[in-house]
Amino acid sequence: VPAAWQRPYLNVFKHFRVEEWKRSAREGDVAALTDARLKGTVYRIRGSVPASSYLQLPRTGTQSLGLAGRYLYLLFRPMPRKHFVVHLDVATEENQVVRISFSNLFKEFKSTATWLQFPFVCGAAKGSAADRAARTSRRGLVGAAPADVRWTCLVLDLHSILSLYLNRRYGHLKSVKLCSNLLVKNLCTSDLVFDPGVTFSEAQQADLACRGVAPMPREMAFPVPKGEKWHDLYDYIRFPSEGSKLPYDSIQKSCLGPVAVSEDPVQQLPQPVTLTKAVRDRLSLIHQITSPKAVSAPW
Repeated sequence: VPAAWQRPYLNVFKHFRVEEWKRSAREGDVAALTDARLKGTVYRIRGSVPASSYLQLPRTGTQSLGLAGRYLYLLFRPMPRKHFVVHLDVATEENQVVRISFSNLFKEFKSTATWLQFPFVCGAAKGSAADRAARTSRRGLVGAAPADVRWTCLVLDLHSILSLYLNRRYGHLKSVKLCSNLLVKNLCTSDLVFDPGVTFSEAQQADLACRGVAPMPREMAFPVPKGEKWHDLYDYIRFPSEGSKLPYDSIQKSCLGPVAVSEDPVQQLPQPVTLTKAVRDRLSLIHQITSPKAVSAPW
């Protein structure tokens, strides 16, 4: 259970004062800039080789963030037509360090006792050429981000990832390394499931707090112009998805964004969803591409 100072959530960039670069490190082409759409500061990490440019928390490998929240929220946008890599070092209850990595460079899931590597499939805007290609072509599912890739709220259930894939118990988040090519707004940890599509008044009306669900804190939220809906503008991916019988071995939207858009906020809770045949076919294809293959050592 997170200490009191980490509840109900911890705004990681704010708490560790990322902009001062005293408790965090940067290497290569990392810059703070104002994003017109998000109306605020974002960090741009870019470079021809992902490992050569990165933003890292904490500053050195001997330190630890010590964040115990079950969910890690990453608000980010992959750069169009580029590849990116993210590394998370987490400690189990037995204090073994496990690295969880995800990238659109990875073609398949790989696993060892100390390293999990997940392919990240970048979604394209619904109905776009890239979206249509992804539905019909195996190549469209993996690789560089599409031109119209959207800002994404990625929710990683660190407790479930360690439990499902390694049969380990989650202790705390030790470090985060965000490698090019990414735009990043923020990081947050919490024991609550934040649903960005639910407003504070809807959450109160439906008494969602008793179910461990809350609206996205304002300082972590993406802006939604009047008359628009959050889910029409941005991507929400929860991994692993709640209610899935088997763990999926890639991180992507079509099966891992089980937040139904509905007028009833209770229906917007993360829940199992009925999938259309087109989505089921796509999932089957993704599962073939990303079926786990044990490897003797991390590459």
